[in-house]
Amino acid sequence: MLTEVIQAADDDMNAAVERAVSLLLDGDVVALPTETVYGLAADAFSPAAIAKIFASKERPLFDPLIVHIASRRDLASVAQVPESIASVVAQLADAFWPGPLTMILPKSDAIPDLVTSGLATVAVRQSAHPVMRAVGKKLGRPLAAPSANRFGRISPTSASAVLKELDGKIPLIIDAGACSQGLESTIISIEPREGKKPIFRLHRAGPITKEQLQEFGKVEKPVLGDLHQPHAPGQLASHYAPRTPFFLIEHAQDFRPEPGKKYGLLCYRGNPADPHVACHDWAQMEALSPGTGKLAEAAVRLFYSMRLLDEAGLDAIIAEPVSETGLGVAIMDRLRRAAHDFSPPA
Repeated sequence: MLTEVIQAADDDMNAAVERAVSLLLDGDVVALPTETVYGLAADAFSPAAIAKIFASKERPLFDPLIVHIASRRDLASVAQVPESIASVVAQLADAFWPGPLTMILPKSDAIPDLVTSGLATVAVRQSAHPVMRAVGKKLGRPLAAPSANRFGRISPTSASAVLKELDGKIPLIIDAGACSQGLESTIISIEPREGKKPIFRLHRAGPITKEQLQEFGKVEKPVLGDLHQPHAPGQLASHYAPRTPFFLIEHAQDFRPEPGKKYGLLCYRGNPADPHVACHDWAQMEALSPGTGKLAEAAVRLFYSMRLLDEAGLDAIIAEPVSETGLGVAIMDRLRRAAHDFSPPA
């Protein structure tokens, strides 16, 4: 299969959307940009099209997909919102949609079981990206769209990254440049409480932070389920991983390099005096927020920087932790899931 890449600049946006919708109507899959990462989209109501997502990504069927709606009005077509949480769902949608918040809700009968991996719930969000929204609106149907990469690998934040992952496996990539957020959406489920604010179970940390959600409810960790039947997308312990052995090392003094091996460093600021930077003569170093240490910039650069190090021919990649506040919670979640081990190489 030849994978076509079409630019979606303002002057040829319509042509890109038309081509994507044509393929989707034929039951095919298309890689589309969102504000978080590039997604591999298919008609959420078509089991045959959804099966192509799983096949293209080599994704296990027990890992559910996120469904993207083009408009708030489309929510009723994919989910059955109970009266007990209808008010808070509306409040969250007012505050964070379109945007990188995914809510887990009881699914409608129109959503195939393949989308939800047999679960009675569906993960839903409304993307803020104009291309994703335009395609969904033109198609007139919701889109199921996990990240456009092979299962378990580094999420793609550019069309070129999608091409490296899925070239020859999918017919089309719409290139709209780099993603503005760089981290997958925050995923929550909602538990009502009589006379109190609801509980939000934080299934995946993301751009919408715990601090932002706390205005509307109490944020708690989810009750851990069986890893072979996740309750939400992106829940497997090993995920977002480069091919190169990847180690998250909390303290620089714990790093013990093996003679003759080439190590790369994924660091926060990259300042020469920082302990992780200074502790070794790194073959390659990528800073998430060069010099300044801003978590928002680090989030955008995370997967891009991981991919650069993965393609550098290193023996191992060492990652420096970031502060687990705000967006740092989501960054550390991705680093831990990508890591082969929480200890340094032997």
